[in-house]
Amino acid sequence: MSIKAFVNYLQLERNYSNLTVKAYTNDINSFQTFLVEEFDDSQLSQANYSQIRSWIVQLVEFKISNRSINRKVSALNSYYRFLLKIGDIDVNPLIKHKALKTSKKIQVPFSESEIVIALDELQYEDDYEGVRNKLIIELFYSTGIRRIELVNLKLSDIDFGNRTLKVLGKRNKERYVPLLNSVIKTLQNYLKIRIEVNPIIDNQALFLTKKGVKIYETLVYRIIKQYFSLASNKVKKSPHILRHSFATHLLNQGADLNAVKELLGHSSLAATQVYTHNSIAELKKVYSKAHPRSKK
Repeated sequence: MSIKAFVNYLQLERNYSNLTVKAYTNDINSFQTFLVEEFDDSQLSQANYSQIRSWIVQLVEFKISNRSINRKVSALNSYYRFLLKIGDIDVNPLIKHKALKTSKKIQVPFSESEIVIALDELQYEDDYEGVRNKLIIELFYSTGIRRIELVNLKLSDIDFGNRTLKVLGKRNKERYVPLLNSVIKTLQNYLKIRIEVNPIIDNQALFLTKKGVKIYETLVYRIIKQYFSLASNKVKKSPHILRHSFATHLLNQGADLNAVKELLGHSSLAATQVYTHNSIAELKKVYSKAHPRSKK
């Protein structure tokens, strides 16, 4: 079975993004190249675990991180599960494979005071880019949306009447998130100045570059890094950390875990529970200060 059929399956049935499909294809092609070079065999469907294990060893020798290796093997595993599903193979060669151990990444959210500095104390220019940049930061922190979700927002996704924003999440799953009054005001101010961009190439896109085309992910990352470098000393400054801060601060204030799950667009509570660690840390702090016997 060709890789093309697998790609069609990912795109049409699983609704994977183009970036994800490209990553899967690259990883599978990488293993196929390894088979040709090391075993003079390009038959992916006939590969056994011993050959896959040799590929993994080579990746380790090339100093590829365990996390990246696990991602590559996961892509290959998806391919074999697809072949199993359509009956091209009888056994998945990776069925008993155990992922390599990885160190857990510590995601340290911005503190509430750092958010205040970024949104209320930093100076933003009154021009299009300044207004746009502040809105981007407000939207990340007030809605918890992902970077790609923000990039793909359309003008039609804003519902001022219901004060909501329609977000297209992973696998084209739609969700609606509420908008704070402060964000509504920033949005309205942004839309007034957005019409001054000339020419506007991407009419439907909410966020544009100063050249009038839809904003792109690396620019969004640079915007967050630029402003939070002035507001925070934390090493990691990214849109994801803002998303992390959104969830953590909600939970610290007593928000229901299921509600946070829906706002974040997670498919299961397991993904949302990652953010409870910071909430528990905050509870411990309050507990140690408030409990009558904490000083004994």
